[in-house]
Amino acid sequence: MARLYFDTSSLVKNYHTEAGSEVVRQLLGQDSPDVFISRLAAVEMLSGFAGKVRTGVFSITDYGNLRKKFLSDIRSQAIRPIRVLNAHFQFAGDLIDKHAMSRQLRAMDAIQLSVALHLHRSFPLDHFVCSDQRLIDVALLEGLDVIQPGAKKGTEGIL
Repeated sequence: MARLYFDTSSLVKNYHTEAGSEVVRQLLGQDSPDVFISRLAAVEMLSGFAGKVRTGVFSITDYGNLRKKFLSDIRSQAIRPIRVLNAHFQFAGDLIDKHAMSRQLRAMDAIQLSVALHLHRSFPLDHFVCSDQRLIDVALLEGLDVIQPGAKKGTEGIL
């Protein structure tokens, strides 16, 4: 059973069809993987859905349906949010110190990566699933195996 940590940039592809959605759905559909996100990602997902209503991509009904599906996936533990602890914030600061001046690591991405790395170090992840190139670059430097859904055709997959 695969252990996968999803960044919001890739998890959203399970709920809204866009480049990389097929890869995400394949990952989530294989042999009941252990899928982890941070609690921060749960809030980011809802904010992303709301933003799509604001921009006319989703209707309010779409928002309600997607919100219900996403929260149902959490309740059923198909997706398991990891609590963000003080240690994650402290380590995120260390990641900023180490990478932000040369790699444009943003604060929220540093927190996401911190949660993933703590999880990986206690019980290794098979893959960090992410579609944000800046975050991918740092995740690779930190030693995570990355899957990038939505990359150019033929380059999707493990980096």
